[in-house]
Amino acid sequence: QVQLVESGGGLVQPGGSLRLSCVASGSIFSRNTMGWYRQAPGKQREFVATINSAGNTYYSPSAKGRFTISRDNTKNTLYLQMNSLKPEDTAVYYCSVPGPGYWGQGTQVTVSS
Repeated sequence: QVQLVESGGGLVQPGGSLRLSCVASGSIFSRNTMGWYRQAPGKQREFVATINSAGNTYYSPSAKGRFTISRDNTKNTLYLQMNSLKPEDTAVYYCSVPGPGYWGQGTQVTVSS
């Protein structure tokens, strides 16, 4: 059974930074593409970033240049470093193994002054 547990969300002022973490149980982490998605109130869940097993990264236009996705296969941990945060980044952020469709429970990120 695969479990994904996110942490690191919280309240931050505009322009601030947060680092999200996602610890994955099971044996799928190192060989699978991992990703971050987010869902704002009243909106559909949307893609933020993914990283494949080779370390290649892909970002949404809104995340590119401000967010950095990374992974530590020795710790089965996925990260999302978020800088220059904006109020429109407010959402629940989800860790995912998008191929087989595993999802974490989400962590709330609120950007507000």
